[in-house]
Amino acid sequence: MRERAIEPISAMAPALAEQAYAELEERIVTLKLTPGEFVSEHALATQLGLGRTPIREALQRLVREGLVSVLPRRGILVSTTDPTQQMLVLEVRRELERLLSRTAAERASDEQRQGFRAIAEGMTVASGKNDELAFMRLDRALNLLVTAAAHNEYAASAMRLINGHSRRFWYQHYKQAADLPLCAQLHAEQARAIAGGNGAAAALASDRLIDYTEMFTRTAASTS
Repeated sequence: MRERAIEPISAMAPALAEQAYAELEERIVTLKLTPGEFVSEHALATQLGLGRTPIREALQRLVREGLVSVLPRRGILVSTTDPTQQMLVLEVRRELERLLSRTAAERASDEQRQGFRAIAEGMTVASGKNDELAFMRLDRALNLLVTAAAHNEYAASAMRLINGHSRRFWYQHYKQAADLPLCAQLHAEQARAIAGGNGAAAALASDRLIDYTEMFTRTAASTS
């Protein structure tokens, strides 16, 4: 009887940690937790209505990704960002995203291709409505699906370290420096190319997206 009582708890733990991570990552990316802000495990657990253990596990992931730092006796510090740092991120992202897009186009399952088509349609809708939150969530969904469909855990692990930084920089500056509808359409083109199974086209679509992202980053640097 005791073992049966424990099983649901152990089964729920990874799901709660993933929920905590997704919510905290979105709060950091969308600047609800601002760069340079100090937070505590207790406050985050209260805000999210979760226990300290899933919060702690989520924070460990965010530390590995460089989005927060844990400072003894001071709390958890939300990391800062700047255009120079972001250009370095994009150097790495261009190569990784090209590889992942190409291999995802070649290796995706039928179900994953349907997912890419759905994301492309969602991006088109977000473009037409200029819907920033829908775009951000679809962008994260696309990142996750590309890394899953590519079936290359080494490239996926490296990509997970930089995706949050790119999305946060975008959210921080897009109102002053970006064309959200155009960027959403570039994401849609990438998703459709992957869904179509053409590795060369998917790699080219990825490069076009990074070309635009680099231009946006330079514009953000000049206006900040």
